[in-house]
Amino acid sequence: MLNRRQILAASAAAAVLPGAAACATMPGAARPTGFVRRDGASFTLDGKPYRYAGANAWYLPWLGAAADYGDNARLGRELDRLKADGVTNIRVSASAELSPLTNSVRPAFRDRGTDYNETLLVGLDRTLAEMGRRDIKAVLYLTNFWEWSGGMMTYLHWVNGGRYINMNDPAHPWPEFADMNADFYRSPEAVALYHHYIRAVVGRTNTITGLAYRDDPTIMSWQLANEPRAAGGLEKVRQNQPAFLTWVNGTARLIKSIAPNQLVSTGSEGLKGSGESAEIVADTHRSADIDYVTTHIWPGNWGWLDRQNMAATHANAKAQTADYIARHVDIARGLNKPLVIEEFGYPRDGDLYDPSVPTTMRDDFYETIYKAALDDARAGGPVAGTNFWAWNGEGRAAHPDHRFKSGDTAWLGDPPHEPQGWYGVFDTDASTRARVRTHAAAMRALTV
Repeated sequence: MLNRRQILAASAAAAVLPGAAACATMPGAARPTGFVRRDGASFTLDGKPYRYAGANAWYLPWLGAAADYGDNARLGRELDRLKADGVTNIRVSASAELSPLTNSVRPAFRDRGTDYNETLLVGLDRTLAEMGRRDIKAVLYLTNFWEWSGGMMTYLHWVNGGRYINMNDPAHPWPEFADMNADFYRSPEAVALYHHYIRAVVGRTNTITGLAYRDDPTIMSWQLANEPRAAGGLEKVRQNQPAFLTWVNGTARLIKSIAPNQLVSTGSEGLKGSGESAEIVADTHRSADIDYVTTHIWPGNWGWLDRQNMAATHANAKAQTADYIARHVDIARGLNKPLVIEEFGYPRDGDLYDPSVPTTMRDDFYETIYKAALDDARAGGPVAGTNFWAWNGEGRAAHPDHRFKSGDTAWLGDPPHEPQGWYGVFDTDASTRARVRTHAAAMRALTV
């Protein structure tokens, strides 16, 4: 078994030696089976259409770790539940940066050095091994625009003399956090640290299966980041877009040079992360090294839904959601690339967090998403997949105020900066899970 330093050295060499990564796709060579591939505006899997119902469960590597914060048995149970509901694709965090930012998750995959957290990386190994056993594909994101897993602000903090600001700090109102974060794309030092981590992870060999990550068809897509954006407001977005595109396109090329048989995606919210500009969304996804378009939908965060008066504003939230999807379908069609609705979330009734609270309006919101996706897919359109945010499973808030505290190991889909139970789907949410199952069966029927 190679040790970690040998693996890192091999991955770095694969990223720089001419032809080292391209050998798997040399002319005349048989294409490896089991990988999801892009064919125009569609995905295929071994020559057949690939469409799916998926979920987000960012925390699975933490469960997979052999540590006091891990729970390997629960990892298996959660994957079994999702598989039983027809989920065949899960979006997972493959990064977290040890950070001074408020509410950032610990432990992390890395600090500012290059001696990465092998315990948590083995947790990722185990997650991929268990997903592969169940024929579930993974989408792995490699950093975060937001603070809850450290992310880009933490990379900046490491190289700018220790300066940072917290998201939602009253002294630094929106969009100051997002605008400062955009300095990441213009920082060669920060991007170099991030790229070193990419080489290590994408070039890693799974310690559970012995399979190189690049050769593992369980990994559908490497994702540049969770919700990367050029800045906050439109003016700053336009100013920063050239540097942002340089980062997007350069990072996508790097990943493709290491793992040519796996897809690459941005992790973008779409219009809401692009100053509401369809042109900017298209430019962000235009590179040949970006395989598909992503979009996220958050009515309760974007003002479409008044969380204090959900019943009166629910119809507006659904109408805005349908329009938002349609606009991204148009963008994806124009690029001739698939579209994945890879995050969407809605509060429980009354904007409450306990599993006992009904999910009447959430279920109706899911139906809106699923109908739009299925209608487009049945018409031969670009919508290829949906990933709800997020799977809580058997996780429960550890404290009566539903707030995450450092050292908690309950692990819910609601990340540490949000109330635990806000958007996540619990194992006891029978009506929501029934809708996921119905949608999964309908999407699966389009692949045979």
